[in-house]
Amino acid sequence: MENINKNRLFIASCISLIVTAMTFALRAGIMGELNVEFGFNDTQLGWMNSMAFYGFPVSMIIGGLIYPKIGPKPILWVAFICHLLGLILTIIAKSFVPLLVSTFLIGLANGAVEAACNPLIADMYTKNRTTMLNKFHVWFPGGIVIGALLGEFMGNAGLSWQIQIAIMIIPTLIYGYLILGQKFPKAENIESDIKMNIKSMFTPLFIFMLVCMGLTATTELGTGQFIERLLGQAGAPPLIILAIVTGLMAVGRYFAGPIIHKLNPVGVLFGSAIIASLALYLLSSATGPMVYVAAILFSCGVMYFWPTMIGFISEYSHKTGALGMSIIGGFGMLITGISLPKIGQMLDEERTNALDSGVSAEAADLVAGQATLGNIMWLPVILIVLFGILFLMRNKLEEKRLKQEH
Repeated sequence: MENINKNRLFIASCISLIVTAMTFALRAGIMGELNVEFGFNDTQLGWMNSMAFYGFPVSMIIGGLIYPKIGPKPILWVAFICHLLGLILTIIAKSFVPLLVSTFLIGLANGAVEAACNPLIADMYTKNRTTMLNKFHVWFPGGIVIGALLGEFMGNAGLSWQIQIAIMIIPTLIYGYLILGQKFPKAENIESDIKMNIKSMFTPLFIFMLVCMGLTATTELGTGQFIERLLGQAGAPPLIILAIVTGLMAVGRYFAGPIIHKLNPVGVLFGSAIIASLALYLLSSATGPMVYVAAILFSCGVMYFWPTMIGFISEYSHKTGALGMSIIGGFGMLITGISLPKIGQMLDEERTNALDSGVSAEAADLVAGQATLGNIMWLPVILIVLFGILFLMRNKLEEKRLKQEH
């Protein structure tokens, strides 16, 4: 990889992921303002948020298919253009449909970032892929911390939601500058035969992991996108909770190497499902200071889900190549997108039931949030069973991986 500045490309990848994460955090933080300004209910807010999750798999799947031919550079430029257009359209939007379109564009950008950067990093760092993918994915929770704290600060300062969205244009321009004129590696160290990629995806292991990805992604991202509506009346500032949860995730992912080495990816996923289930059970009844305790536990439960799933595919189904990494991530986002309106509808229904029982509006919000978190809890409970099966098979999986490498 002569004349390729791996460090600069890695930093550009991380900043593009920061923008991706900030779009999640700041949009989660302005849900209440959109509810007031436009009169959207939670079901409508769920549909609006879901557009980002639908745009994401579209660009990831297309990106995964074309990556072996064109490499990461054009895909990352598509991410830059869609981020810029999506942010500007969001700022000038005056109604529901333009907000849907702008959110879809941002979803396309976010998916293009993952489609370009996951295989780029796997290709540049062949000896420690899962560790470097975890270090890259530090900046998803890291970017959410930045976005959540900025959102809290700007909201308290009385700045409009449009200004909160506009702040994301700055890191977008920075990563655009970092990739300008840079030489990118070709797809040399990952399987680039599309026919082989597709054939390798039609295996029991890959299909099994697709199911798991849908559940892990919804557990983490579905809860995060509705954090303001789920915990708004629980006695702790939702954006501060989001910052704590994702701040811990960033630290955990940065130091993921020794943990993954000791437990291996399967052990990490199994343990994570157990902790996430317990955390959501506690969140479904916690108020006041206990919300912080449950949120910290939730962070420990979900912090390794996304990058370890991507890393697992790159190591144990490596013949699926860039396409496999894109499909697994895209499927997780797609299932989360489908789930978001359902979560919003659940909140609306639980709130209506609570109001009908005679409680106050504030108490109804708390009851609705807790009941919905109790329902989401069943997703990681199912994962305990699925990852438990994988854990029992871990020695066979390791033998198969070593055979493929040689």
